[in-house]
Amino acid sequence: MIHRISHHMSERILSIQSHVAFGYVGGKAAVFPLQCLGYDVDVVNTVNFSNHAGYRRSGGSKTNAEELNAIFEAMELNELLKPTRLLTGYIPGAEALTAVSELATKLKKENPSLVYLLDPVMGDSGRLYVAPDVVPVYKAMLSLATVITPNWFEVETLTDTVLHDLPSLHTALNILHKDHDVPNVVISSIPLTQWLLDLLPSGIRPPADESSEHLLCICSSLTSSGRFVHACCVPTIPGYFSGVGDLFSALLLGHFNEPTVVLPAGVTNLSYAVSQALSKTHAVLYVTHEYSETLPDIERQASDDEKDTADPMRRIRRMRGRELRLVQCQDIIRTAKNMPIRQMQPWIGFE
Repeated sequence: MIHRISHHMSERILSIQSHVAFGYVGGKAAVFPLQCLGYDVDVVNTVNFSNHAGYRRSGGSKTNAEELNAIFEAMELNELLKPTRLLTGYIPGAEALTAVSELATKLKKENPSLVYLLDPVMGDSGRLYVAPDVVPVYKAMLSLATVITPNWFEVETLTDTVLHDLPSLHTALNILHKDHDVPNVVISSIPLTQWLLDLLPSGIRPPADESSEHLLCICSSLTSSGRFVHACCVPTIPGYFSGVGDLFSALLLGHFNEPTVVLPAGVTNLSYAVSQALSKTHAVLYVTHEYSETLPDIERQASDDEKDTADPMRRIRRMRGRELRLVQCQDIIRTAKNMPIRQMQPWIGFE
């Protein structure tokens, strides 16, 4: 029997992020997809919980800095710390994050070509869900990263810039690219407010006859040839899903700088990887939503804080039915064949 050899067989990813026993968030949403793409993945858990926080009931523990350093030191002593790529996600405390920062610094020094995707998981919708002292540590880490994947709120937090128009968006990207030396920035799941819609070129805007709401994804690369900004609008899928950003970041890292891919004119390494990650993540969400619609009514009752508080199992059943269907979508993850690709389009006139 002849086995197809993946070009990723010599690549090894170190993933440092949260872990849950049940469901798919953090490392559980990232490791399996990366393995499907042909990568060996070494896993360090920053928390070990029963399930994600959306259930409102969970048990487990956080990994402190001393424990993280013990893992890193033993891996190094045993010559097991040889990643070609690094992925970091949810790290709840400043001391633990500092330990990860010190490791990333060491790995970059030993291997300057290390591809590091830093997902600065801090909060969303105007609210931090990590300790405030985590923020300055993340700011100090930005220069280590090859790619960062903050959400809208995290961009504002990292750059101390309220995003409300094109000049403020320019300012934020300039701070990330030039002040913090981040070559590649990806901002996903941006609510498509009117001022953003008005800015978009016609080729990026959603079709006028589409009634569904859309989210915007923007990616920006700064190279010696200049800055290249791409964007794409994606229709929203009803419901609340967890682990989406973790899956997206993993797929983005997996598809970034693929040696066998020939890029057509107008496509950058970043825009290609984002297109792949965006398309596959949206497809997984669609399959997950379709599955949730087949569940009994008691498993998919609408969100209602008062009713959910009175009956916690009401929320838990709903969360359980919306866990990402990663195993069932492994063919989607492995190949984009027979699947429409949501291409990131050049944002002409962004400057």
